[in-house]
Amino acid sequence: MDKPVEEEKLMKVLEAARLSPSAVNFQPWNFVVVKENAAKQKMLQAYKRAWFAKAPIIIVACATPQKAWRRSDGEEFWKIDAAIAMQSMVLAATAEGLGTCWIGSFDEKKAKKVLGIPDNVRVVAMTPLGYPAEKKEQVTERKPLEEIIRYNYW
Repeated sequence: MDKPVEEEKLMKVLEAARLSPSAVNFQPWNFVVVKENAAKQKMLQAYKRAWFAKAPIIIVACATPQKAWRRSDGEEFWKIDAAIAMQSMVLAATAEGLGTCWIGSFDEKKAKKVLGIPDNVRVVAMTPLGYPAEKKEQVTERKPLEEIIRYNYW
């Protein structure tokens, strides 16, 4: 739907990201909020789906690996931190009656070039943000709890 997203709702979505937990509270994330039509059209270079650029807003979740916590075995948490913040935004958007779509299948180099994202910053995920054109029930099947939950031990 072409209806613009109210600034108050956008701020609630972004505030959800800001308040998200991150490893050791390092908060290694940044978010690019793309509203300008020309920029959204250019983003089609990174993700070639026409519907993507029609959204009123595109949010691009980024992380700086050097600013993120690393476990002693070298495991890095920047992707996890950015994913948690992105999921917080998705949940907040849903609560506001907005629609999102987690996008992970994009050309990172092209997205960085279009948006002027520095070399040391990684693009983790993107989502269009707007009012859904239609209301859908859950469209993908989910495994039953019995198949995914273990108690006490594997």
